[in-house]
Amino acid sequence: MKHLLLSFFLVLLGGCASQGSSRDAEGSADYRAEGKASWYGSRHHGRRTASGERFDQHALTAAHRSLPFGSRVRVTNLANQRNVVVRINDRGPHARGRLIDLSRAAAERLGMLRSGTAQVRLERLAD
Repeated sequence: MKHLLLSFFLVLLGGCASQGSSRDAEGSADYRAEGKASWYGSRHHGRRTASGERFDQHALTAAHRSLPFGSRVRVTNLANQRNVVVRINDRGPHARGRLIDLSRAAAERLGMLRSGTAQVRLERLAD
């Protein structure tokens, strides 16, 4: 029984350690990822973001699940190579399979307003 309890504790502890290392990678300036981006606009305009500021669909901002608020991220649309630098000020996206939610202004600069989503590359910039 003691061995089973000890094994369970070690597995639990190991899982915690791996979560911390992924957060460290996202917190570093050399964070890079590829995935699907979507955008949000007028329905959320003026509402409070997770950072406490009001969402402005005309600002170059974005929602990410774990990057620190204030992080600057270059987002590149892989289909047309357009890019934009956004500031993380919200949490999300809440849709499954999405990497980042962009403001309307950022989505417009990337040429993804009509499609609603795009495959993108994220690169965190040094503060």
